[in-house]
Amino acid sequence: MIKNIIIRALSGALYIAVIIASLLLYENSTATFYIVFPLFIVIGQLELYRMFEHMRPDKASKSWLITGIDLGGGIGVFATVQMLLSGTPIGIAFIPIAIYLVVRLVVQLFRPHLNALDSLSASMMSLIYVALPLSMLNMIIAMTSAKLLLGIFAFIWLNDTGAFLTGITLGRHKMFPRVSPAKTWEGFAGGVLFTVGAAWLFTMWHSEWFGTPDNPTWLCLALLTSLSATLGDLVESLLKRTAGVKDSGHLIPGHGGMLDRIDSLLLVAPTATIFLAIVTA
Repeated sequence: MIKNIIIRALSGALYIAVIIASLLLYENSTATFYIVFPLFIVIGQLELYRMFEHMRPDKASKSWLITGIDLGGGIGVFATVQMLLSGTPIGIAFIPIAIYLVVRLVVQLFRPHLNALDSLSASMMSLIYVALPLSMLNMIIAMTSAKLLLGIFAFIWLNDTGAFLTGITLGRHKMFPRVSPAKTWEGFAGGVLFTVGAAWLFTMWHSEWFGTPDNPTWLCLALLTSLSATLGDLVESLLKRTAGVKDSGHLIPGHGGMLDRIDSLLLVAPTATIFLAIVTA
C-alpha cells in the first residue's frame, strides 16, 4: 500500500515537473515545449485507439500503417497551428493537414479488411479530441505567455486536488453517476472554491508573474478552468465507460494513461482559448 502511494506520488510529480520545466524554459528555449506536447499528442492518440479496439474487438478498425499516418496527422495539426501563429501564409501552413487528408483517405481504399467507418471515425476523433486541443496551447501562449499557460495548469491541478479532498470528506450527492459514480456535487464545489480561492490569493501577491491581463480576467479564467476541467474529466470517463476500460493506459504508474492525466486539459484548452481571444481582442 505504502509502496503504491510512493510510486503514484513520484510518477505524478515527474509528470508535473516535465510540464513546469517546458513552460518555464519557453522564453529562453522552446525546444522542450515542442518535444513534450507533441509527444503527449502521440501517446494520447495511441491510447484512444486502444479504447476503440477494446470496444470493437470483433471488427478491426486500425492497422499499423494507418496508425502511423494518423500520428503524423496529429503532429501536422500541431505544426499547422504553430506555423499560422508564426505568420506563415495560410496556403503553406495547411499543407501538412492537406497531405494527411489525401493520404489517409486514399490508403483506406487499399485496406478492404478494415471497417472503413470505424477506422475513419477513430482517425478523425484522435485529431479532434487529442491533437487539436493540445495544439491550442500554442494559441494561448501566443495571446498571453507561457507563464499564464502554467497558471492554467496550476488551476487544473488545484481543481483536481480540491475536488478530491472535498469529495472524500463531504461528498454525498452524486454529480453524474451514469458516467462517473465517484464524482459528487460537493467535490465539484470544493474544486471550484480551491481554484478560485487560489487565484484570488495570487491577485494579492503574484498575479503579475503570470502575465495575466488584469485581476478580473485572472479570476474568470480560474472559474472557467475549474468548470471545463470537470467537464473534460467527465467526457473522458464517458469514453472509457463506453469502451469498457478502467484506464486509458498504464503509462504513468498509479495514474493510468496519458489521457487520464490530460483529460481535463482537452476541454480546458479550447475554453481558455475562446475566453482569452475575447478578452485580449
